[in-house]
Amino acid sequence: MKPPVLLLCVLLFCQSWAFEFVIDGEWETQLSGPLDQYHQSGRHRRNILTSEEEEDFEAIQGYDITVKSYKMESRITSRFVHTTVKSSVVNSGSSAQSIGFNVQIPKRAFINNFTMNVNGITFVGSVKEKSVARKLYAQATARGKAAGIVRTNSQAMETFKTEVHVPPGSKVEFELHYQEMLQRKLGFYQHTLHIQPGRLVPLLQVDVYIFEPKGIKSVTASNTLGDQFAELTKITHTKDKAHLVFKPTVQQQRKCENCTDSAVDGTFTITYDVEREGNAGELQVSDGHFIHFFAPSDLSPLSKNIVFVIDVSGSMWGLKMKQTVEAMKAILDDLSMDDYFSVIDFNHNVRCWSEDLMPATSIQVDEAKKYIQNIKPNGGTNINEALMRAVQILTKASSRGMLNSHSVSMIILFSDGDPTVGEIKLSTIQKNVKRVMNEEFSLFSLGIGFDVDFDFLERISLDNRGVAQRIFANHDTSEQLKEFYSQVSAPLLRSITIHFPQSVVSDVTQNRFDKFFRGSELVVAGKVQPTDLTTLQSLITASAANMDLNIQTDTDIGELDSVLNTQQHSFPGFARQMWAYITVNQLLADRALAPSAIKKRLITQRIVDLAVKHQFVTPLTAMLVESQDQVMAERLIADSPKDSKYGCCSATAPFNGKPPGPIVYSTPPWASTPAPKDLEESRTGPVQEKTLPGKITSVDSDPHFIIHLPKTNMDICFNIDSKPGHILNLISDTGKGITINGQLVGAKKMKNNKINTYFGTISLYSRTDGVQVIVGTNRIDLMEGRNNHSFSWGATTELMLKGMKITIVKEQQVTVTTDDGISLTVLLHRAWKKHPVQVDFLGLYMPNDNKYSSQVHGLIGQFTQEPQVKVYDVHKGADPKKKEAVMEVKGNKLAVTRGWQKDYRIDKKQGSDVYCWFVHNNGKGFIDGSYTNYILPELDSFLPSL
Repeated sequence: MKPPVLLLCVLLFCQSWAFEFVIDGEWETQLSGPLDQYHQSGRHRRNILTSEEEEDFEAIQGYDITVKSYKMESRITSRFVHTTVKSSVVNSGSSAQSIGFNVQIPKRAFINNFTMNVNGITFVGSVKEKSVARKLYAQATARGKAAGIVRTNSQAMETFKTEVHVPPGSKVEFELHYQEMLQRKLGFYQHTLHIQPGRLVPLLQVDVYIFEPKGIKSVTASNTLGDQFAELTKITHTKDKAHLVFKPTVQQQRKCENCTDSAVDGTFTITYDVEREGNAGELQVSDGHFIHFFAPSDLSPLSKNIVFVIDVSGSMWGLKMKQTVEAMKAILDDLSMDDYFSVIDFNHNVRCWSEDLMPATSIQVDEAKKYIQNIKPNGGTNINEALMRAVQILTKASSRGMLNSHSVSMIILFSDGDPTVGEIKLSTIQKNVKRVMNEEFSLFSLGIGFDVDFDFLERISLDNRGVAQRIFANHDTSEQLKEFYSQVSAPLLRSITIHFPQSVVSDVTQNRFDKFFRGSELVVAGKVQPTDLTTLQSLITASAANMDLNIQTDTDIGELDSVLNTQQHSFPGFARQMWAYITVNQLLADRALAPSAIKKRLITQRIVDLAVKHQFVTPLTAMLVESQDQVMAERLIADSPKDSKYGCCSATAPFNGKPPGPIVYSTPPWASTPAPKDLEESRTGPVQEKTLPGKITSVDSDPHFIIHLPKTNMDICFNIDSKPGHILNLISDTGKGITINGQLVGAKKMKNNKINTYFGTISLYSRTDGVQVIVGTNRIDLMEGRNNHSFSWGATTELMLKGMKITIVKEQQVTVTTDDGISLTVLLHRAWKKHPVQVDFLGLYMPNDNKYSSQVHGLIGQFTQEPQVKVYDVHKGADPKKKEAVMEVKGNKLAVTRGWQKDYRIDKKQGSDVYCWFVHNNGKGFIDGSYTNYILPELDSFLPSL
């Protein structure tokens, strides 16, 4: 494969002395004018680094030079990186010579500035449309030596190269800037810097500053420099900031104690992840732009339907086939029992292990592994027919109703070469696959080695909701294949859309995504329009395993900018640049798939306009580097690869989602209403009752039960004083298969020689549907068969799961409603974290019209069959504010006290007073049996007959 190059050329007008450059690369199209001479003479050529040259790579090149300093600094703000590489070099020799400055940068990065100062003359870069830059370049004659950015054989890097010829004693300062967005893979972000100065440097320093507004969960640093550097990295880590420093002394840089050669030759990698508030994602607004990060984790994977398509042509013979077989065995072992799969191998012919999708049982997996083990590579490459057959297998399974509506269907293609048999025209193959692919299917392509047309694999994958990745044919091919599969092996969501209010945002990047895989991240960006609103909201809709969900989140529009202004090492313009970075990459992907020349020209112009405005060197722009000295007017051009990979993302989807309303859900009328503003809680007693949205049955605080008897319009109260950890049954309906239980949690310490208890967990289990909802103070868990999903209190979320609707209101309440007429709301009470006694706890509220069967029981359930209650002999009690009386109920005469308990549906801080007759001694005589009869072993247990 001939790698593309990004060129850096110099124009010189000074005749007294000059920097000499040789153009080493290739323009996207032929030029007229002076450059033609280089094409004709053959001096204009591609520069490919061999593996030996990679090993001998030096950041600073020259024979008799002194490198005064070499510094690398990266500032990472909310996953966006601005990296600066600086070096100061002196020609210490007695004659003029060339000094080279080389930097390995990520392939996904955009160079956005390059400056050079030679003996006080400064060259400053600016990005221009490519043809404009060339015209300026063509006005002068190019002479001298060489430069460019060369795509090397490394997996993720390319090399920026420049060289300047200077007289003896000259001082040269180089400075390169590039920007990129970090992608989350397998649960982490990685930022890699190549440190290869090639000689001892008095001041060698690497600084990486990280600022993540929501907090940094973990950060580590590793390097390939050798054991002697293992302990030299210093990491300072606070909640939301980290600073990593690598600064070896000259002595520490030496290969041995008296060596003059440097041992610093390798990579420095920072790995980190951020804190997340549940599954809502992170919405940030800064500098008039917003960024929405979405990376849910605590969800069960969707089942998969996979057809593996393996190239077994003759070119796969040997190590490539051996490592592919090894990887496929591990991949097949990783399939879950809910997955379906098949295997196709192809050369000039196409063969199927099975013409139908098969369940991934241990027997079927073993059979498939035996089949793959016996493959013998030979013959040509019929990619078209192989992909047609793979689509046919998935389509047949879909038409037969075999595919779960919440499953994910994909084809994974392994190939190391271009088609040689059957249909060999790449554009026709792309059209054929697009024509037959169901919109629910995705194609992922793995190009092994450099003989395959990777651009074709990337286009055909992007065109069918997938991605492509190059796999390097070496000793770790198997590990590369397995790592890629790990990234797509656990789809958590499908059909994801992230909505924003149309009146508030514009220029939104892709906001619809086919799939989300565990450990990755979806990112949407856009502009925020001038508005009087102080908050920006988003609404995420998606499908999970057997569940549909809506998640709402919001953020203060001005908060982040005020924080950034106080951060010394953050990147204040990150949101604006990140939006441009994502947009340009998505437009480059659109351009590659443009259906017509007119459409391609329109996209091209948008890319150029954005790249010039935001100073990105792209395949369609170039950097003109000009001297600020008017006498020595010199120019350089930095160009980009002509076939640069077209970005990170699938084609841009225009924003046309409906804006979210102020809330995602509709609250049951009995659950809550806006709090009246004119009522205040009396500190001396219940002077007046607040207007509640209907009387209901509840249990709250430590724990106080309020049983509403609608026939007599009477409220009866009692407490249960049990032990922390005990599980109390509240509702047990064996007829409907529903049980509702609560687990007690104790206060932090005793008060009045007693440990108060509260409900820390409330569970609803439907035996009929096999669904359990467990509400805790830290999270909400949903369990259905082997599917377990967890959500935090950090976002408003609406979930639909098997006839059950679960609504989470951020840091407020959870409402569960079943199709067969049962509803409940759980309120969250947060305690001050440093409170010496109090803990977080829950309150439960249920309407009296829940539709239970006649078999219902429990501490609350028994009162759905309302008992006859008579209260008489009302008289003054020991407390003049509380009257006393006698209550007859269930054949018992009980001494009761008139008092009040709290209903927190309106006012969670003070509560609303509810008058009731209080039954003492844990409700004895009012409830059936003793409260100890209601203690159960598990949260999903039903109450035995009393």
